[in-house]
Amino acid sequence: MTASGFALDARARLLAALREHALVIGEVVLTSGAVAQYLIDAKRAILRRDGFLALGELVAAQAAACGATAVGGMTMGADPIVCAALAGGAEVKGFFVRKEVKAHGLGRRLEGPLLEPGADRCLVVEDVVTTGGSTIRAIEAVRAEGLEVVGVVAVCDRLAGGGEAIRAAAQAPYLALTTIDEIYPQRPDRA
Repeated sequence: MTASGFALDARARLLAALREHALVIGEVVLTSGAVAQYLIDAKRAILRRDGFLALGELVAAQAAACGATAVGGMTMGADPIVCAALAGGAEVKGFFVRKEVKAHGLGRRLEGPLLEPGADRCLVVEDVVTTGGSTIRAIEAVRAEGLEVVGVVAVCDRLAGGGEAIRAAAQAPYLALTTIDEIYPQRPDRA
């Protein structure tokens, strides 16, 4: 998948929002446990009107392009992306993947409308990819429910190998809407 099929204005608006609001410079520990000198906190950008609307347009277009009937991923990273896709007009069901099976209520791992094995085609979404671990766990949870993964979309890829790992795990197209090279080209660890 490439970003070339998307309306440039939506992608440009998303990128501008990420540059302005999501880049945090300073030492942080990433989800993977690695220490980095910067962080992309995508939620700071995509939970603002401009970033949310641009993201919704992009993810809705990608859901349509891959024939998805459902969009979701690991909670919390995927939550605003799912909501943006629905608000952006995606004709899909939204779902969230819990880190663990719920110990009460219905005991579900996938929350949202019921998804049907053999019928629903899932687009898995993530906010920021470094190693791909969270996204791969979401893919595994979706498949454990008997559902098909038709693609994966990330808001930003830190270009640390996670995209390749996701592509291999998903056995479906992977698309990063933006990369760290575009958001923080002067970063100290740029190869």
